[in-house]
Amino acid sequence: MKAKKEGRTIRLRLVQREDAEFIYSLRINDEYNKYLSSMLGTSKDQAMWIDSYKMRETEGLEYYFIIERLDNNIRIGTVRLYDFIGNKESFCWGSWILNRDKTRSSAIESAILVYEFAFKELNFHGCHFDVRKKNTNVIKFHRKFGAELISETDLDLYFQLSPVSYDDFFAKNKKFIEN
Repeated sequence: MKAKKEGRTIRLRLVQREDAEFIYSLRINDEYNKYLSSMLGTSKDQAMWIDSYKMRETEGLEYYFIIERLDNNIRIGTVRLYDFIGNKESFCWGSWILNRDKTRSSAIESAILVYEFAFKELNFHGCHFDVRKKNTNVIKFHRKFGAELISETDLDLYFQLSPVSYDDFFAKNKKFIEN
């Protein structure tokens, strides 16, 4: 696996222990964590979590990325692939946070890079994820990719996305990661 994935304005690189303070600062910021699971502990706890995550990464069970700008290498967010089901049947992605330093296209670029990595490099056959019902902008964003609603609870909507739906979206939007 290549450790870096690049779009036009951003790159994804694998999380390192040194990123703990940055990740912690995103997770405890009320502006960014409104629709995420709550964060308990300290930045040291985050560093210890990264240590255990790195073992899962080595085993190919999970991938956690820092999103960086290409123009100045500033860290602008995170995204994670996890909850791998079966023999490449499906993956989930989340822990998706972009801060105020993001580029105009960093949301779509990071999503495309996630799908390119999961569908093309890891060869997953599908994607599943949940979004808080109140997170209407992210729901609209995922629907543009062709995500299909499969169930819901009082709090969340559950979606799936096939490689075919993603490929249809990518054919019209590859400009966001290709020069």
